Amino acid sequence: MRLPTPWRSRMITVLIVAVAVVTAGPMSGRTQASAAPRAALVSAVDREVRFTADGTTAYGTLHIPAHRAGRRLAAALLLPGSGPTDRNGDEPPGFTPHTLALMAGVLSDDGVMTLRFDKYGTGRTVLGGRSSAPDMAAYTRQAVAAYNTLRAQPEADAHALLVVGHSEGGLQALLVDRAVQPKPAGLALIASQDMRLLDLIRLQLATELNQAVAAGQLTAQQVWLNNRGVATAIADFRARRPVDTSGLLPSRVSLLTGWYVT
Repeated sequence: MRLPTPWRSRMITVLIVAVAVVTAGPMSGRTQASAAPRAALVSAVDREVRFTADGTTAYGTLHIPAHRAGRRLAAALLLPGSGPTDRNGDEPPGFTPHTLALMAGVLSDDGVMTLRFDKYGTGRTVLGGRSSAPDMAAYTRQAVAAYNTLRAQPEADAHALLVVGHSEGGLQALLVDRAVQPKPAGLALIASQDMRLLDLIRLQLATELNQAVAAGQLTAQQVWLNNRGVATAIADFRARRPVDTSGLLPSRVSLLTGWYVT
């Protein structure tokens, strides 16, 4: 499945601008290469990588585009959106837009190497002894470990690093930028969040419930009660009143309590 053409076009435009930022400086090697004999061409390759954050091993794909031997490349860390999203930007089996894989392809066309990885609980990366999804801080530490792994690759130009975040990954990109040294040369925030977080969560939950009705897993009455209950819980939380999740589906209770407890 490919992204819709308008969305893909916007993504390509943003990435090209970001790539121009990180490759325009003197460290790109283009000026030096023009005056020197042309080195042998190295073929493009995907390399499996692993790194550790909070004692848990994460797995990812390092894509190195075709390049001249000995040249250091601009390099981008790709960060996915919210949810159990793997290194390709998918939540299989039902949602497979290949968002990050497409981004890696766009960047490769411009000679930028990329690292994308399986978040906790997706692909080959386990939850690390947790019974539920980690909090935002844990995801940030995982992303920082990925950034440091990318910077240490022998093909990477440490002065031309880029962090590309899709959706919630845009927020993570900003958090990674604050946490790492040296700082990335550029950030690309793709389709970043444009509404209040809990409003977005409410809309996402409503969509999931409607899909469950269409699949015959829930009744319309259950969906109505849960949508109303989620809206009430969010309103109570914002008003600093006790949050009552009684009557909600266990999955809704787990997600809501996970947000306001952590």
